[in-house]
Amino acid sequence: MPATFWYLWLGTLINRLGAVAILFLEIHMVDGYGFSATFAGLVLGLYGGGMALGSLAGGVLADRWGRRKTLLTANVLGVVTALALGFTERAPVMAAMALVYGLWNGLGRPAYSAILVDILGPAKRMRGMNLNYWAINLGFSGAAMFAGLLAHTPRIVVFALNATVLAITTVIVAVKVPDTTPGPSAHAVKDETGGIGLVLRDRTFMMFVALNLGLWILIESCKLLPIAMVNEGIDPANYGKIIAVNGIMIVTGQLFVPRLVSGRRRTHVLIAAALLVAVGMGAVAVAGSVGALALTVAVWTLGEMLNAPVNGAYIADLSRPAMRGRYQGVASMSFTLANFFAPVIGGFVLDRTPPATLWLGLCALGVLVAVGQWITGPARERRAALLTAAPPAARTAELVG
Repeated sequence: MPATFWYLWLGTLINRLGAVAILFLEIHMVDGYGFSATFAGLVLGLYGGGMALGSLAGGVLADRWGRRKTLLTANVLGVVTALALGFTERAPVMAAMALVYGLWNGLGRPAYSAILVDILGPAKRMRGMNLNYWAINLGFSGAAMFAGLLAHTPRIVVFALNATVLAITTVIVAVKVPDTTPGPSAHAVKDETGGIGLVLRDRTFMMFVALNLGLWILIESCKLLPIAMVNEGIDPANYGKIIAVNGIMIVTGQLFVPRLVSGRRRTHVLIAAALLVAVGMGAVAVAGSVGALALTVAVWTLGEMLNAPVNGAYIADLSRPAMRGRYQGVASMSFTLANFFAPVIGGFVLDRTPPATLWLGLCALGVLVAVGQWITGPARERRAALLTAAPPAARTAELVG
C-alpha cells in the first residue's frame, strides 16, 4: 500500500479513537444537562443534519477548491467547534453548535474518500477501503469505551480530548498527505447524461434508497439507548460498554461476511438483515440489564454486517456508469438523513409514550423494510442485470423508461 494511505489510515484511527464528543452528549444530555428526551434527540438530529449538508458542500469543494484544502479546513473548524461545545451549557446554543459541528464533520468526508480513491488505484482500492473501514470501527469501539470511562470527567476535558485528536489528524494531513485533486484535462468533455433529477426519477433505485433509509433509521436509533437506560434505572455510563459490542463485532467479523453470503440470493440476505435489526431493536423494550442490552446490540449488529457488502454491491450495480457519482451521492443521503430522523423522531416518541413504544415501533419498521425488499427484489435484480450486461444504448432506454 502507498505510504500516503498509511498516514491517512493512522489519522483515521487516531481521530476515531478520540471522537468522544457526541458520544459524551448521547450519555449526558438527559441526566447530566437536564434536557428532555425530545430536545436531546433534536440535538443529535441537528448533528446528523449538519453532516448531510456538509457532505453535499464538501463534495463540491473537494473537486473545485481541492481535496487537501477542504479536509484541512474541515478539521481546523472541527477543533474550534469541539472546544466551544465543551464550554456550552445553554440548550439553544448547544443545538446550534451541534449543527455546526456536524457540518464540519460532513465537510471533510468526501475529500477524505476522494484522496483514498485517488491514491489507491483500481488494483488496491478494495483492500484499502476494507482496511480503512476496519480502522473506523476499531476506533469507534475504543471511543465508546473511552466515553464510558470519561462519563464522570469534567466535560471540558472530554471535548478538549476530541479537539486534540482532530488537531493531530490535521497535522498528519498537512505534513504527510499531498493534494490529489486532478487538474483540468485537455480531453475533458461536459457530461451530458443528465442531472441529479434523472437519478431521483429512477424509481427502482429510489425505492432501494428509501428501504436503506428505513434500515439506517433503525440502526441510528441506537443513539437513544442511554435514554432507555435511564428509564430502566441503569447508569448510562455503561453505554460505552454496550455500544462497543457493535464495533468489536464488525472489526472481528466483517471480513468473513462476503464468504458467508456468497452464493445466496442478495434479496434474501437483505431480508434477513432487516429482520435481525428489527428483532434487535425490538428486544430493547424488554431488556432490563447491561448484559441484555449488549445482547440486543449483538443481534442488530449481525444484521448490519450482513447488509453492508450486499448493499454496496447493489448501489454500484444499479448505477448508470456515466452517472455513478450522482448515484452514490443520492445513496449516501439514506445514511445522513437517518442521522437526523432517528434521534429527532425517537426522542419525541420517548417523551410522549411508554418507553416500549419506540422500540416496538422500530421492530415494526424493520419488518416493513424486509417486506419491501422482498417485493422490490425481482425488479431490482432485473435492472442490475441489464445495467451490468447491456450496451450503453439499452442502459439509457431502460433508465429513461
